[in-house]
Amino acid sequence: MPTVIRLALAAAGATLLTACSTGEPAAAPAVDPVPSVSVPSVPAPPSGSAASAGLPDLTAEPETIATGIQVPWGLAFRPDGSALVAERQTGDIFQLRPGAAKKKVYTVPGVRAGGEGGLLGLAVRDDWVFAYLTGDDDNRIVRFRLTGGDPEVIFKGLDRGPRHNGGRLAFGPDGMLYVGTGDAGDEPQSQDRDDPNGKILRLTLEGKPAPGNPWPGSPVWSLGHRNVQGLAWDAQGRMYGIEFGQNTWDEVNVIQPGKNYGWPEVEGKAGNPKFTDPIVQWGTDDASPSGAAVAGTTLYVAALKGERLWAVPLGGGTAKAELDQKFGRLRTVAVAPDGSLWLTTSNTDGRGDPRDGDDRILRFPAR
Repeated sequence: MPTVIRLALAAAGATLLTACSTGEPAAAPAVDPVPSVSVPSVPAPPSGSAASAGLPDLTAEPETIATGIQVPWGLAFRPDGSALVAERQTGDIFQLRPGAAKKKVYTVPGVRAGGEGGLLGLAVRDDWVFAYLTGDDDNRIVRFRLTGGDPEVIFKGLDRGPRHNGGRLAFGPDGMLYVGTGDAGDEPQSQDRDDPNGKILRLTLEGKPAPGNPWPGSPVWSLGHRNVQGLAWDAQGRMYGIEFGQNTWDEVNVIQPGKNYGWPEVEGKAGNPKFTDPIVQWGTDDASPSGAAVAGTTLYVAALKGERLWAVPLGGGTAKAELDQKFGRLRTVAVAPDGSLWLTTSNTDGRGDPRDGDDRILRFPAR
C-alpha cells in the first residue's frame, strides 16, 4: 500500500513528519493557501474558457482518443479545437480529434531520443507550433507551421543529458512563451543566473528574452529548479511550476519572477529565507509529477511514479489522489477548450508496465 505522509507546519518553518507504511490509503499532503503574488497584468478569463471551466468528471469512463503512441509527451490544442501530441521517441506529431483516428501531421527533424530526451513539449500560437527537442548536442526550441517547411530554431544551447532535460512549453496569459528546463544532471548550474538550465525561461515568440524579465536581457524568469515539467496558471494569472525532487520531496511552487526555488541547496520546504518554499510537496514515491493544468480552482498534476492524478485545491485544503493506479504512469494533463480534461499515459517509456493499447490519450468530459 502507498506510504502515509503527513505534513505539519511549525510556526518557524516546515517540520515534516513521515509516517511508516500502514494498511491505510495514502494520506494526501496538506496544501498551503495560495499566496497573493505579483504577476503580469492579465484580463479575466472569458466565460466558457478553459481557465473558467468547471471541474472535469473523473468518475466518468474516459473516452480513449488515441492508442499506440510511443511515449506521448507534449500536448497542445489548436485554434480549431483539435489537439497535437508529440511522440518522444520518433519526433512525430499527431493531430487528434474525439471520434477520429490519429493523423500524423509533421515529423520534427533532428530529434535524438534517449534517456529522458527526445521530442518533448509542444505549444501552439495561431498557426505556429513550438516544440522543445533534444538534438545531437543540446536541447533547443523550434517553431514551424504544419503546412510545411523546415523548423526555425529560436532558442538553443540548453544542456542535454540522459535525465533532467526539462521540456515543458506553455504560453502564459501575457502571451509570452514559458519554458521549463532541467539541470541535465549538473546541479550547480541551477543556481547560476547566467545559465539557462535549471530555470523557468520567459521568451518572446522569436525566442528572445521577454520584456519585463527580472534581469534585462536575460531569458531567466526564476531559478533554482531541478527539473520543471509542469507549467500552469489560474484565473487570477498566478503561475505554478511542478518539479521533480531527488530522493525525498516533489514540489508544487507558485512561480514569481526573480525568485530562487533552492535546488540543489534545498529540496522541499526548508524555511530558508534565501529560497521560496513550495506550497505543497509529496514524497517521491507518491508523485514524480509531470504535467499540470488548472480547471476552476483546482490544479491537476499528472504523476508518473505515483500513477495517479493529484487534484490540488488552490484555495487551501487537502490534495486528493484521483485515478490511483488506474491507467499507470501519467505524463501530461491539459484542459481542452471545451472544458474536458485530457491525459497522456507514459507506460512505454521504459519505467512502466505497458498495457494493451499503450500509450494512450484519454479524455474526461466536463461536468
